[in-house]
Amino acid sequence: MTMPENGGEPVAALSLTSSTVDEITVIRVDGVLDATTRAQFADYLVMAGADLILDLAGVTFMDSRALGLIVHHWQTSLASGAKFALIGVEYSKSKVMWITGLAQRLPLYDTLDDALAAIK
Repeated sequence: MTMPENGGEPVAALSLTSSTVDEITVIRVDGVLDATTRAQFADYLVMAGADLILDLAGVTFMDSRALGLIVHHWQTSLASGAKFALIGVEYSKSKVMWITGLAQRLPLYDTLDDALAAIK
């Protein structure tokens, strides 16, 4: 947790919310994906179910460990025939995806509609 500048309540470094669209879980990720939030993110992914779209538009920073969790979930999805996609990925906040070459391999889409159309 980080303390806000206005002296109010502590602000969580990571906020995860989920919804269901066409029987696919959509997880919106807001905040930092790094060593301090890895366990929270991992636990949330486990509860998500097989078919998953991760909305990363709200990510402010991602490290290689968080990317490793995403890749693991993607590989598990591929192996089981489940649906998986990433949306809202921004280079400036997820550079590790490009540095590792995974941006060319992971199923990245601009919008939820694009992802749903591609993975159905």
